[in-house]
Amino acid sequence: MSDRFPGRVAVITGGASGIGLAVATRIAAEGGRVALWDVNADALHRAQASSGAAFTEVVDVTDASAVEEAHTATLAALGPVDILVTSAGIIGPMRPVADLPFDLWRHIHAVNLDGTFLSAKAVVPGMRERGYGRIATVASIAGKEGVPGGAAYGASKAGVISFTKTLARELAPAGVIVNTIAPGPTETGMVNDVPPEAIERMRSMVPLGRIAAPQEMADLICFMVSESCSYTTGAVFDASGGRADY
Repeated sequence: MSDRFPGRVAVITGGASGIGLAVATRIAAEGGRVALWDVNADALHRAQASSGAAFTEVVDVTDASAVEEAHTATLAALGPVDILVTSAGIIGPMRPVADLPFDLWRHIHAVNLDGTFLSAKAVVPGMRERGYGRIATVASIAGKEGVPGGAAYGASKAGVISFTKTLARELAPAGVIVNTIAPGPTETGMVNDVPPEAIERMRSMVPLGRIAAPQEMADLICFMVSESCSYTTGAVFDASGGRADY
């Protein structure tokens, strides 16, 4: 498929790397006008050159004012937002609950859950007013299963799943579709925060026997934010190589 997004404006948070960058590259190649939001200015510059994105904005998704400013700048540069993909996220250091500092717990939730909320809150009024929109949030297999040492990450991603289901019900009458993807371990920069033995343990739990490529997540997300995804909302799309078949 090569023409699913002609003229559509898409915002990709965490778009400078990993899954976000893979999604941005695909949408741009299929005619979309992509805005990359990311906290890393140097990575944004490289990502714009490689992805074909039309606009970039340095933004901390945990900062409500910064998100609103990024949205305003995107509107001025590209026009109303049709598609939002909330790919900004962190794993953080793996710690058992007894050794998990509260500040770390709060920071992981701020990026993964608050960032999803703030980004969606910015674009939802316009989507509702126009009667069209596609929102894909990025959760995780860890939001469905407990992962020792990953309490903060898993809880934040479980929150993303619940938030997505609620938002989908709220926006269904307006024709705005909202779904989430729950990836298993994927070859992105985030895996650098996970000890090698933990990565190998996760790989051993995947029936397909391997770590996913970001492009495989992008394939599914691009369906989720296309017009073809017209009668599925509030769903969790499993992308765990068969690990979670529920």
